[in-house]
Amino acid sequence: MEVLRPYILSFIPLFVAVDSIGNIPIFISMVEGHSKPQRRKIIFDAIATAMVVAVIFMLIGKWIFSLLGITIYDFQIAGGILLFVISVRLLLPGAQKNALTGSRDKDMGVFPLGTPLITGPAVLATTLMMMNSFGFFVTLVSLVLNMFLVWVTLVKTDTIMRVIGHSGVRAFSKIMYILLAAISVMMIRIGITGVLLK
Repeated sequence: MEVLRPYILSFIPLFVAVDSIGNIPIFISMVEGHSKPQRRKIIFDAIATAMVVAVIFMLIGKWIFSLLGITIYDFQIAGGILLFVISVRLLLPGAQKNALTGSRDKDMGVFPLGTPLITGPAVLATTLMMMNSFGFFVTLVSLVLNMFLVWVTLVKTDTIMRVIGHSGVRAFSKIMYILLAAISVMMIRIGITGVLLK
């Protein structure tokens, strides 16, 4: 279990940030009227975009910080505040992700589904925090597993909606947003502690 512990601890915050279940109603509204082959292409574009954006940020994020003179503690505090704001906005009525889903063009898999809905500020901030805590390889494995879960949920959207319904999806999403708020507070606390002890 000790070997798996870093993977579990990095997987869970990324799972919360990605919110694969919460994206289901948005995906359904976006692909309404599209054929199965078109849906498959949109899903492929979305997962590929989300993965590429996240990995690029993992590779150059710290370099950018070094260039700008930003410490990891600065990012923890700023990222934590950003995650908290995002989670609170998503918990409030009328401030949902589907504000981003006006796009109906052929590139909707890239934008807004791939980014910022799957890989957005929450995922980027969480990914960098996990990489700082557990290393590149562990974070990459957790990211790949989360993207695989997103792929499964998008492919099986109709089945999932039949099983848990719209209300179940909304309830699950609300729980994820509360967990995201708690993770953001933890990030802010760690960042402030790091600054004070530096």
